[in-house]
Amino acid sequence: MRIARWAAGIAAAVVLSTGGAGAEPVKVGLLLPYSSVYASLGEDITEGLALAIETFGAETGQEIELVREDTEVKPSVALAKARKLIYQDKVDMLVGPVASNVAGALRDFVDGVGMPMIIPNAGNDDLTGPKCSRWVLRTSFSNSQINRGMGPWLKAKGYETAYLMAADYAAGRQMMDAFRTAFEGAGGTIVGEDYPPLAETKDFAPYLAKARAAEPDLLYVFFAGGPAVQFVKQYDAFGLREDLQLAGAGWLTSPLQLPAEGEAAAGFIGALNYVPSIDTPVNAAFQDAFRARTGRIGSEYAVQGYDTGRLIVEALKATGGSAADKAALVDAMRAVHFEGPRGRLEIDPSTNNIVQDIFIFETRLVDGAVRQVVVDTLPAVRDPANGCVMDGR
Repeated sequence: MRIARWAAGIAAAVVLSTGGAGAEPVKVGLLLPYSSVYASLGEDITEGLALAIETFGAETGQEIELVREDTEVKPSVALAKARKLIYQDKVDMLVGPVASNVAGALRDFVDGVGMPMIIPNAGNDDLTGPKCSRWVLRTSFSNSQINRGMGPWLKAKGYETAYLMAADYAAGRQMMDAFRTAFEGAGGTIVGEDYPPLAETKDFAPYLAKARAAEPDLLYVFFAGGPAVQFVKQYDAFGLREDLQLAGAGWLTSPLQLPAEGEAAAGFIGALNYVPSIDTPVNAAFQDAFRARTGRIGSEYAVQGYDTGRLIVEALKATGGSAADKAALVDAMRAVHFEGPRGRLEIDPSTNNIVQDIFIFETRLVDGAVRQVVVDTLPAVRDPANGCVMDGR
């Protein structure tokens, strides 16, 4: 088996030889950020996906070619790149994007042309809710799925009031809405909220000052990528770590960001669909292989890419290695289930969203390093249909 390595940030075709039978390769178009605030997320998803295809791809009897394009976390750019991948590169399916606003911009286009799109990160609730499509599947999470359970869980731990803070785009708003509804439903009170601009915010001090002045029991947040590092460091420098509990969506202390955050991240309570410490043989094998490939721990983003690659392989096995019939291919994807690093992967055919365990963890100093330590698990979390009526086309 061989893989042609790519240069970071450059759109390139990468062919993974899987012992193909001489037919045209199956082409997978990657619509991910390789620049801007979420570049590290796009790279980790890509590495995980390539690892899965290297590991399992021979089972399809086909070559699988990855053609990658940089969305730059911009909806207009992503839409142009999607057209290029479909009409010029002739890809058989799309994988992406990372950001919820970008996913929202792509939905009508891929639905209109009947192109399977597997979302390996973007949690936009609408895409597996009122704007669901037979052609759009999610192997990552919905924004509500990650945050909904944290409302009653934190209320049961004695937190009565919360202040909300998140990046100002679709994901941040949806995550805070999900937490607010669940927390208030459990008897908690939201005492304030703020939404700093996603890419422009470098100084969180004014927002942290407002949160402190509201005197909540809890500061509940969503930030990821580079902004997560900036927020955690400033939260610590502002002196809040000692007197205001920090909680939220678990990407704040992703393994990708923890080395830069250091001890400033200790004490955070998060919810996520994967943490590296899951104690199963499948996860141990994934971590060993990812570490051998990249020299680092596999993050939740890498696992989402890995499970996406495995989903593609399993679907191609079901279609005899053919991606020509897009309807048959997407139907095969919806029927896939297997045991992955985070547990059982299953697509709910009523929404095309993943059904999965959600892990509640605390970041703690362990043997001189900050680690995510699981403290509870919410099993087999499934989203309600939320207005989804699946088109049978």
